[in-house]
Amino acid sequence: SPELIKAAGLYADRLSVNIEIPSEQNLMLLAPDKNYLSILDPMSYIRDEIAVNKEERRKYSKAPIFTPAGHSTQLIIGATPDTDSQIMHLSSSLYSENKLKRVYYSAYNPTNEYDKRLPALTTPPLRREHRLYQADWLLRFYQFKVDEIVNDSNPNLDLELDPKLGYALRNPHLFPVDINRADLHMILRVPGIGPKSANLILSARRFSKLNSLHLQKIGVVMKRARYFITCHELSSPSIQELTPLRLRTQLMQS
Repeated sequence: SPELIKAAGLYADRLSVNIEIPSEQNLMLLAPDKNYLSILDPMSYIRDEIAVNKEERRKYSKAPIFTPAGHSTQLIIGATPDTDSQIMHLSSSLYSENKLKRVYYSAYNPTNEYDKRLPALTTPPLRREHRLYQADWLLRFYQFKVDEIVNDSNPNLDLELDPKLGYALRNPHLFPVDINRADLHMILRVPGIGPKSANLILSARRFSKLNSLHLQKIGVVMKRARYFITCHELSSPSIQELTPLRLRTQLMQS
């Protein structure tokens, strides 16, 4: 009930309403007592209550704090045939519409052998779980859209490559990126460059042209980035000279 959610939010740093399965149809198959309405309604209530509480705190500094660390949810991975594209679109929607702090991904762990409704997996899909966390990071901190990571042509994440490297190899026409001219949006798409390094690049290049030594000091992982960038004196062959297939093989071996 809203009353119990309100009471819980005054005690807990963060509340979590677990949606569990990426599609309602498969949720009803594995958990027939649950439905999306009973999950999304409490999420919406928590979102609205957080907003109201922030406004109260602006007016009255001693007003009680309601779930100060926000709210989250969990998705079970591998228990149903939902694609990574379905999972990531749902996560993106929850972040934008319900203002979630985190979506947690949990690899399905087969523990119940007698219930034939459950998938007959022998081991949890831990690598897939890891790739989804990486993709989630791209959504939240790297300005990526879901369709850049997974789409109709690539509905599932590549288990052999991290999603950012996979994106770069699928879009060779966008590279190499000129580190001394590109905007933040494109610099964030270079494998081996994180948000902190990207912002340091923007700050440092106001004073001089950057070379590979500067980038190393900033924290760029040049072992990956050098194939996707140009800078003041970088002589490494780029993805255009090596081709995506050859570069994929080379990076997987290194």
